Amino acid sequence: MKSSQVPVARKEGLVVQETSEEVLVYDLNSNKAHCLNQTAAFVWKSCDGNNSVGDITKLFENETGSAVPEDMIWLAIDQLKDKELLQTVPADGLKGRSRRDVIKTIGLATVVALPIVASLTAPTSVMAAVSCSCLVPGDCVATACPSTVNCNASNICAP
Repeated sequence: MKSSQVPVARKEGLVVQETSEEVLVYDLNSNKAHCLNQTAAFVWKSCDGNNSVGDITKLFENETGSAVPEDMIWLAIDQLKDKELLQTVPADGLKGRSRRDVIKTIGLATVVALPIVASLTAPTSVMAAVSCSCLVPGDCVATACPSTVNCNASNICAP
């Protein structure tokens, strides 16, 4: 089934590390690290280009043994879309509703399984390569290090 309702997870330019509790995804293009909880990871892995949102909902229900509203899958897809972890994005299943409204609709009984994608920006390799070494205190100013006055015993700019 290939339609606008079939999400496809992005695989290119990503480094993926799975743990027992979550999936860590590092985006080489944006230098952002994303931590997907079990629910978000399940949805992302299920976005294989063959499963519709309805199919993913059924797969999740089979995995967890409990019924979940399709809105919960759409919530995960919306977060994955925002983090640019989907190659093909289905039509907006949230229908203009905010995430907060969708969470209210899902209800508190499902809170444990809510999909969460937490992200942080990693320093680029250029930033990581900036040297904060110094021979005299004036070097610290020139290299944009945190200190403007001190070179410590190891010739590192120090506060």
